[in-house]
Amino acid sequence: MRHLTKKNTLGRAKDQRDALLKALATELLTHGEIKTTLAKAKALRPYVDNLVTLAKKGDLTSRRQAAKFIYDKELDKFIDTATGELFETLEEGKKLPKQTVLRRLFSVIGKKYVDRNGGYTRIYHLPPRRGDASEMALIQLV
Repeated sequence: MRHLTKKNTLGRAKDQRDALLKALATELLTHGEIKTTLAKAKALRPYVDNLVTLAKKGDLTSRRQAAKFIYDKELDKFIDTATGELFETLEEGKKLPKQTVLRRLFSVIGKKYVDRNGGYTRIYHLPPRRGDASEMALIQLV
């Protein structure tokens, strides 16, 4: 019997599914919205909601736990981690770290949702994909 095994398998093995969700979550946190299939969007929603909940806590343990679930790639800008303000270039005399997905999650996105108790993502249904008629969706941070 398969009790308590309900999950979105997405037709993949566990390691491939984990890598896919990790990549989708990284891109969603980077860009704010992504276009993907409906099944992947529905599987991604609780994954990202847990990451935002960790970011709202903001402590070191939460940061280390969140680092396991995203690819921490560097982005083009510099970030002031205290205020979450972004800078294109460095001014003279300032030392700011490069913006990464993890820093963006904790300094920008986590502070944005402090007063919200859940439901950090929204899924819009889109017309089917032309090639194989897969149901498409747009998932975005609220």
